[in-house]
Amino acid sequence: MSVDFVFSALQLQPVAVARTPYNEKFAVPRQPDLVPDGTGIIELLPPYNQPETVRGLEQFSHLWLIFQFDRIAVDKWQPTVRPPRLGGNQRVGVFASRATHRPNPIGLSKVRLDGIQIEKGKVRLQVGGIDLVNGTPILDIKPYLAYADSEPNAVSGFAQTKPSSEIQVRFAPDVEAFIQQQYDYPNLQRFIRQLIEQDPRPAYQQQSGDRHYSERIYGISIWQFNVRFRFVANNSAEVVAISGCN
Repeated sequence: MSVDFVFSALQLQPVAVARTPYNEKFAVPRQPDLVPDGTGIIELLPPYNQPETVRGLEQFSHLWLIFQFDRIAVDKWQPTVRPPRLGGNQRVGVFASRATHRPNPIGLSKVRLDGIQIEKGKVRLQVGGIDLVNGTPILDIKPYLAYADSEPNAVSGFAQTKPSSEIQVRFAPDVEAFIQQQYDYPNLQRFIRQLIEQDPRPAYQQQSGDRHYSERIYGISIWQFNVRFRFVANNSAEVVAISGCN
């Protein structure tokens, strides 16, 4: 006997929006918690911005964020993808990856809950280790349950261990002087270092020995800053310029 399933279209309403330092996808860490100084705010939207919706949430140290990949072109998914952890050369199934191009543009991220702000009719969650572009719609928020969500003996295929950073980051003297004057961002230099240590370049450029790539100037946009840097010999990078976007 065959059974036919009838699925109705599901319409999702964002419950919150992510406020993060990352103004573009290139700057975002590839996984949560890779950049500890990557803090952000989850701002609840009406009618969900009520204190009652987060009652008891302060008892949890971490959260699951279910979000929308809102900057990914619709209907651009493929059955196989090339994960950066495999050097961008090997293909695996889309469901064996965390690729952004998916049949449904939905992502999952575990973040650290640093605090809850409730004031002037707004409810905001302070989070750490976030890996979302500024303005990302949040579809749901769930507490992380250690006894159910943690699997110490889990096997994670080609991404069993956290990627190690071998990039040494240095700053040009004028860049360092500029950063030291940004009193509203006391950890700015450390934050930039953490981002570049993750090596945001595409995998094929990371592995290329072509001098063309070693001379290329890259840029990331965080908060109101444009940061320019280049990769040089011996697994090192240099921040050559920084300026305000405004």
